[in-house]
Amino acid sequence: MIALLIAGAVSLAVPLFGMPLLIRALALRGIGQPIHSDLGETHQKKSGTPTMGGLMIVGGAALGYAVAHLRGGTIFTWGGLLTIGLVIGAGFVGFLDDLIKVRSQRNLGLRARTKMVGLLIVAVAFAALAIRLADVHTTLSFTSFDRPGIGLGRIGWVALAVFMIAGTTNGVNLSDGLDGLAAGSAALCFSAFVVIGFWEFRHVDAYQIPQALDLALVAAAMMGACTGFLWWNAAPAKIIMGDVGALGIGAGLAALALVMSTQLLLAIAGALYVIQTLSVMLQVTGYKLTKKRIFKMAPIHHHFEMSGWEETTITVRFWIFSAMCTALALGIFYATFIARGGID
Repeated sequence: MIALLIAGAVSLAVPLFGMPLLIRALALRGIGQPIHSDLGETHQKKSGTPTMGGLMIVGGAALGYAVAHLRGGTIFTWGGLLTIGLVIGAGFVGFLDDLIKVRSQRNLGLRARTKMVGLLIVAVAFAALAIRLADVHTTLSFTSFDRPGIGLGRIGWVALAVFMIAGTTNGVNLSDGLDGLAAGSAALCFSAFVVIGFWEFRHVDAYQIPQALDLALVAAAMMGACTGFLWWNAAPAKIIMGDVGALGIGAGLAALALVMSTQLLLAIAGALYVIQTLSVMLQVTGYKLTKKRIFKMAPIHHHFEMSGWEETTITVRFWIFSAMCTALALGIFYATFIARGGID
């Protein structure tokens, strides 16, 4: 428990106290966020806001995870190392995307195909190494490796991992459109994996995840880093996380669900990201078929903006929705533990 507190505290402190230095450095170099011309006047005012704040999320989480292991009895595991490594790898792909955006002063970074290839490389590397080194369960799981426990085999599990990493990074990236929305919802989602990881650690015989505590440390570090970043990203944002943060967060959520054998549960804990992604898919498909838009603008948070909701209203209501999804996911996780004869 103390190691979890250390991971969270250190990762919280890094962006909380280090962000002013990063903001000043980015501002001096003129590194600001280009805003898409289709967005309204409220968003155009944000043009030039320092971006790539996600560097503090990724860096803070990595440092918090590492420092937590100074606590006696806490050991590094391949599951934890590969998860934090995936966060860094996906964050690096996002960093390249952000760098191109600010240099070209357009809201277009890496080509979609190039970004996907970059994510594919880090996702496949993570999945292959996780099977080889972390001894993961290669099943499709909801709350544990044997529920429902559909065997995928190595190739099937790698395919699932790539799909989840691509989908979750995209969902978080789409949610990074309002001040504080992605960081706040991510902190809530990571909190669920802190609890799940610690619970799996305390009941290792039932879940058979020997690296569960180390994974909980990763989740605590990511939760703390997102919370510290939120201090500076809350409306009106002093800095924007950029793709380096969004891709790192999405990859971290996917990796935790994969190694903890809670892949399907992520769809509940991270339901906000699922809805954001579906809204874009429905908008594109509907327009291609009918030449009419289902929403005023996608992702769906922009639909509410164009319907007259204030930005902070949307953000807070989406946070509430994320909190309810987090609580529901934890409730389901605990209920299945009791159903299998667990002791509270």
